[in-house]
Amino acid sequence: MDVFERSIEFLKGIGPGRAKILDNELDIRTFRDFLFFFPYRYVDRSKFHLINDLNKSNIDVQIKGKFLDTNVIHQKKGKRLSAIFSDGNSHIELIWFKGFKWIKENIDSNSMYVIYGKINWFDNRPTIAHPEITKINNYNLKNISGIYPIYSSTEKILRYGITQKVIREAMYNLIGIIKNELTESLSNKIILELKLTSLQESFYNIHFPKNHDKLIKARFRLKFEELFFIQLQLLKKHTDNKTKIKGYEFSKVGEFFNTFYRNHLPFDLTNDQKKVIKEIRKDLGTGSQMNRLLQGDVGSGKTIVALLSMLIALDNKFQACFMAPTEILAFQHHENLKTILVDMPIQVEILTGSTKPSIRKNIHEKLLNGKINIIVGTHSLIEDKVIFKNLGIVIIDEQHRFGVAQRAKLWYKNNFPPHILVMTATPIPRTLAMSIYGDLDFSIIRELPPGRKQIKTFLMGENNRLKLFKFLREQIDLGKQIFIVYPLIEESQKMDYKDLMDGYESVCREFPLPKYRISIMHGKMKTEDKDYEMKRFLQGKSQIMVSTTVIEVGVNIPNANVMVIESSERFGLSQLHQLRGRVGRGNEQSFCILMKGKKISNDAKLRLKTMVKTTDGFEIAEVDLKLRGPGDIAGTQQSGLLKLKIADLVKDQQILKLARSYAKNLIGSDPNLSYKDNKNIKSELNKITSNKKIWKLIS
Repeated sequence: MDVFERSIEFLKGIGPGRAKILDNELDIRTFRDFLFFFPYRYVDRSKFHLINDLNKSNIDVQIKGKFLDTNVIHQKKGKRLSAIFSDGNSHIELIWFKGFKWIKENIDSNSMYVIYGKINWFDNRPTIAHPEITKINNYNLKNISGIYPIYSSTEKILRYGITQKVIREAMYNLIGIIKNELTESLSNKIILELKLTSLQESFYNIHFPKNHDKLIKARFRLKFEELFFIQLQLLKKHTDNKTKIKGYEFSKVGEFFNTFYRNHLPFDLTNDQKKVIKEIRKDLGTGSQMNRLLQGDVGSGKTIVALLSMLIALDNKFQACFMAPTEILAFQHHENLKTILVDMPIQVEILTGSTKPSIRKNIHEKLLNGKINIIVGTHSLIEDKVIFKNLGIVIIDEQHRFGVAQRAKLWYKNNFPPHILVMTATPIPRTLAMSIYGDLDFSIIRELPPGRKQIKTFLMGENNRLKLFKFLREQIDLGKQIFIVYPLIEESQKMDYKDLMDGYESVCREFPLPKYRISIMHGKMKTEDKDYEMKRFLQGKSQIMVSTTVIEVGVNIPNANVMVIESSERFGLSQLHQLRGRVGRGNEQSFCILMKGKKISNDAKLRLKTMVKTTDGFEIAEVDLKLRGPGDIAGTQQSGLLKLKIADLVKDQQILKLARSYAKNLIGSDPNLSYKDNKNIKSELNKITSNKKIWKLIS
């Protein structure tokens, strides 16, 4: 059995009981899990503090001395142990609220001890609760001082006696067991060029650093290795897609594409759109499956690029599929495509969860016999009953809303995999995109269509509400429509946020019938009710849409030019940007009003300040990444990035770029990793990928 897969219950200092707690609390089950349980910070215990020198700037302190007295104090809520500890010149009180029976019985007033812990101040007197205690002898005084690792913990872990000291001792035992099993995983070339420490030395110094220099080198080695193998997996998948995964070759651009481009294009394409279409045309003609991610800010014209890509498929006698994340968005895409293709002999249909059985059956038949050229839909398109005659290309809108397994089902719709174009209006920071979607080809549309005016964004407090209502009336009098978005459906008792229903009633009072008509939409409504309200608003039968964030994705109301976001401090940057993108679709000036509460956090202030400062989604995405880290950014939940053990995509961007550069050069020179110097890398890559599903065929 692989020693790294051995259960931690067999590790000295852990045992079955503690192993169960570590499994439940931290997902640590094996020796490998424990080895990769890296310290989240370090403390310098080379310095000993004098009690007289302590002040409120001290946090963690270490004192050498003797116990003078211990006393159990009875209180209403229980007992506590108080001990007086002296360094020879002054004394400090140490306190325990549990486990003090063992402490009282084992403290020797004639022996020297080192205590270490977090200092608290009460009535200007320092105290330390539950300090770490080490009895000094000639052997261990040298080992006590130095750089100490601090590991993540929980209240339950501490309750079971798994202290920092227990973890350190168990880790020391583990490294003694596995040190000879830590075989090198990188090539000699990479190790020499980057002057990397060995894997053995790196793991030892990450847990027990001898000095700061060795710690820095260990962290660099392990961060580089983690990011290098992620990049290597992605780039190898990309190479395999290009060389091994056959796709349909669309050899011509014919009548459908050319007729639409010359006669029916609703506006002149931007340079970015033209560039992306060229990239897609090149992909479609290679005979390999296209896997391309198209990033474009809200309103940048991704859909027209998707349509032109589908027309190339039609020119080559194939069908096209357009997947949207919601029914509202699917219906909107369907209506837009039918309108824009009205004068062309192209059959466009829609299939969603609410499609009637009789119509659904008819659509299934037409897909199978090839009479439907373009099908628009939601998750319904991946059902087993949906069979195409010859599916050639799939457009996936807002990719993070579809699971990887769901998307993979599209693979089985044909003999060869269809070409895949994934579109997102959520700009992804470059370093994050490099790591999540490094196996895809990238296209970016930054330019907005000509004539679009930049949305003006304002931040307002409650004292400006009357001014806001006056402005909204003026816009309605000009024939414009307004979104008012709330973060919650039910009011939180603890927090002073505007609730959707209260807000709706307030808006109704300010904008009464019959002059004003107001729609309302939220996630708890039935689909048909949401569709009814959205259609009313789309047709101009209501001037104001009061809503939760269900209108966040893709809804296009060209006549809506004002977005009011209530309690805007409650929203993330990406969500605020998406909501703002619901307006500004026409050529008229549009506005976004961010209403804020009285008390907001510093992070919220930065988010709102960023929204006022810029409308560039990529700039906003970079700020969002720095604020939240990669864990909450759209798409990362499926990417494996949340499993990073030591690297940080915000702080370690330079290491990521270096790792990608080395991975790219390696795949370029030795795509199959067959060279002798790369045998360690190939072996490690096989270990990493052997137990994983690699979705190499679907984006």
